Amino acid sequence: MTLIAIEEHWIMPDLISALQALPESQRDESLAFNEMGDKQQRLQDLGDGRIAAMDAQGIDVSIIALTPPGTQPLPPADAIALSRAANDTAAAAVGKHPTRLRALSTLPMSAPKEVARELERAAGLGHVGTMVYGRSGDLFLDDPAYDDFFATAAQLGQPVFIHPQLPSKAVRDASYRGFDPMTDLALATFGWGWHLDAATAALRLILRGTFDRHPDLRVVLGHWGEMLLFWLDRADSLSRIAGLERSVSDYVRSNFFITSSGMLNPALLRHALSVTTVDRLIFSTDYPFQSPTREDITTFLGHFDTDADRDKFSSANAAALYGISY
Repeated sequence: MTLIAIEEHWIMPDLISALQALPESQRDESLAFNEMGDKQQRLQDLGDGRIAAMDAQGIDVSIIALTPPGTQPLPPADAIALSRAANDTAAAAVGKHPTRLRALSTLPMSAPKEVARELERAAGLGHVGTMVYGRSGDLFLDDPAYDDFFATAAQLGQPVFIHPQLPSKAVRDASYRGFDPMTDLALATFGWGWHLDAATAALRLILRGTFDRHPDLRVVLGHWGEMLLFWLDRADSLSRIAGLERSVSDYVRSNFFITSSGMLNPALLRHALSVTTVDRLIFSTDYPFQSPTREDITTFLGHFDTDADRDKFSSANAAALYGISY
């Protein structure tokens, strides 16, 4: 059985330096998670070490993407230069391991007028989709400034992965303070805030009418839908108020794909299948932040009812979405 993992992170030294050089008020504290254990080394390795890790887990193809926050916090000129450098670096890694790696592009979201251009360039390099975040500075992802980007993504057939990011300072001050610094940060990131932030970004895209204007646009959410799948009964009530053509849950079922992000919990699988179909579910490990073993993965795949459904989740859906032959 082929196994394709679509949310597998990497980083490059020049980007680390640029992010660390930002003023403290603009710095993303979640970069501290990259320093834990051997994660920095694993993130930077796009060669033999990464392939060995894939082999150990039984992963045939990894679709790599820059780790949060990508280039989104950077000033426009730096974001443009480093997004191009990241896309060139990722393309070179794929070129060295063409049967094992694919890549999602990095885009200069702080320079909205340049985003579609870089998406086109990256697609020309062979990138199979892109990864973005819900906010760049004061601009939400659903801001009209990004509509050309979504139009281009839909036209090129480039799926847009919305990854969690650190909530804004105002949100953190309002909701995620009052503990010791590390608990504050954990609550605002992997413990809660990251995922609520990504779900809100996706919901805002729906409410903005993005999928009515671009019905062919395909969006990917990690972590079993970033909480959104669990709240659709309430979110559907927004459709009439926002003047949408369809219910929120209908947009989710028709325009969104959902990944596991290494959370191999059969209860989460069962809930996802109650909300959407197996055709919309895709395997990922969220490397190197989640580290399921080959045995963990095999055990989880045993929870699918049929070989056909197991194949869809493990590889066929990803291959169809990202145009991967295997």
